[in-house]
Amino acid sequence: MSAETRQRLTTGFGQKRSSFRDWRGQRPFWGGLLTLLAGFPIMYIPYQNLTLGSLTIRMSTTAGAGSLIIGVLLVVLGLTMWFQPHSRVFAGIAAILLSLVSLVVSNVGAFMIGFLLGLLGGALGVSWGPGKPLAKREGGGGESGDSDTSAHKAPSSPTYSSSSSDADRDSDSGRPRGTAHDDLSVFGTASSTGADANHGNGRHRAG
Repeated sequence: MSAETRQRLTTGFGQKRSSFRDWRGQRPFWGGLLTLLAGFPIMYIPYQNLTLGSLTIRMSTTAGAGSLIIGVLLVVLGLTMWFQPHSRVFAGIAAILLSLVSLVVSNVGAFMIGFLLGLLGGALGVSWGPGKPLAKREGGGGESGDSDTSAHKAPSSPTYSSSSSDADRDSDSGRPRGTAHDDLSVFGTASSTGADANHGNGRHRAG
């Protein structure tokens, strides 16, 4: 077998496995499987004979037809959970009720085997719910993250322009108006001339 043929077989098996996994995730698979398996011992055991040496024990009772009906219904309910997932609640409750009835009708629920399988399968079918697609959850998280980031953005600090035109210059001092130079001169921290600095700091030149 060549490497290409082996890769082709592996790829085909992987695709089938992936598709089966997707199909299984869209329905109560394990609940349907347990309910399906519960029907077989309930149908089989009441119609069989147990032989111990030369002693033959007949396990069939007058309720053999009832055991057959319960087993067939459990098999149908298990298939319903697989192929009709929207009816899972009804199928699960019906499976639980039939499992309880089998305790009386079908040899103590086929010696507790069918009873326990049907009870667990019905409970899993009722409790199962469809999940949310992963892509939508990731998309929603990304949008919320972007909104939080934009909400926590700090406001930009004010900027001062150092360029000015002749029309913006003061007619008396020849300094530009509306710039950082004027703001600093008001507080006395910087000035354009020495006289303005002394006056802003509260000092006068002697003489």
